[in-house]
Amino acid sequence: MTRMSEKDKMRAGAWYTCHDPELLHMQARARMALHQHNTQAPDVRVAMGAELRQLMAHVGEDVMIEAPFHCAYGENITLHAHVYLNSGCVILDTAPVIIGAHSMLGPHVQLYCPEHHKDRSKRRAGLEQARPITIGQDVWIGGGAIVLSGVSIGDGAIIGAGSVVTRDVHARATVVGNPARPIST
Repeated sequence: MTRMSEKDKMRAGAWYTCHDPELLHMQARARMALHQHNTQAPDVRVAMGAELRQLMAHVGEDVMIEAPFHCAYGENITLHAHVYLNSGCVILDTAPVIIGAHSMLGPHVQLYCPEHHKDRSKRRAGLEQARPITIGQDVWIGGGAIVLSGVSIGDGAIIGAGSVVTRDVHARATVVGNPARPIST
């Protein structure tokens, strides 16, 4: 029986240790690409650094990521055409993160795929699991919003600034608050 690597466990949604050397190497590679992206000359409007673009699973045309930007690995991120990420966005992509075409994320939006273990000794050992985040097309996520692991946001939805999204959001819905709840528009 072949033993699964920590990376394989992470991709399967099983418990894995984030202190694994292979995962630490992947994080270091991402930090290098992020440094290159985040330290571009301020007078040059570049959609994203070449290293960051190559790191990601897929980047569509006319994608813009304002600096500073942070991600865990980069290789689990798919950005479709015309996606815009404002400054300070964080994507902890321990699982696939897919953002649909024409979606916009305000400043300091955070997408969190990992969930740390509730048992403190296991959490101390670095045990976590990861669930994907999917954001549909034409979604608008207001500044400072947080989207938690396993959440899907439907096409055309609006997430109010500062909201904490803990469960799926239907297409064309508007949600606000902590936890985010639907409102009528």
